[in-house]
Amino acid sequence: MAPASHPATVAVSAPDKGAALALTPVSRETEARLDRYVALLLEWQAKTNLVAPSTLPNLWTRHISDSLQLLSLAPLAKSWVDLGSGGGFPGVVLACALAEVPGASIHLVERIAKKAAFLREAIRVTAAPGTVHLADIGDTVDRISGPIDCVTARALAPLHQLIGFAEPWVRRGAKALFLKGQDVEAELTEATKYWNIQPELHASRTGGHGWIVELGSIERR
Repeated sequence: MAPASHPATVAVSAPDKGAALALTPVSRETEARLDRYVALLLEWQAKTNLVAPSTLPNLWTRHISDSLQLLSLAPLAKSWVDLGSGGGFPGVVLACALAEVPGASIHLVERIAKKAAFLREAIRVTAAPGTVHLADIGDTVDRISGPIDCVTARALAPLHQLIGFAEPWVRRGAKALFLKGQDVEAELTEATKYWNIQPELHASRTGGHGWIVELGSIERR
């Protein structure tokens, strides 16, 4: 009987990686860090569900390029907070991309211990400038000191909740960048019941009806 296939042996599609790096080009050094990150993610995916298994064949475009595109919306940002980092999207990817930028720091907030352990290992093997906070999001605002340039979240919560999480940092001068899906208009409608916002929408470079919601100011109604 042939041995059972192991989830960690899922092959990364070379055409998919090429398509992703064409959409969001990176340096050779960053690509090497991302390769180490992807290898680690595939290894851990066997025991901890970090991403939907159906997305693994298109990991580079669905997850890595999707994360990298945020950099073009905040090209001068060095200090980031990623809420609900999970498998590291976008937080670890951003950390890999900013590893050569002096003073860069990415705070990865994750409340699930197994995922936080993965994030710490990902930061270690990539030598990226990240700090993992094993905590609920509401408990991190006072823990993270210093100015924050950007707050991000991906596949975490409805938009009106994300805005509430990000508001303390945005009030201090940060920009919020939230990766959302095709229901973004409905989420924005709901969010405006609670918040005064002037969102700027950016269509995702990776397609799939994805959007990035950019917020530069947030006020409670």
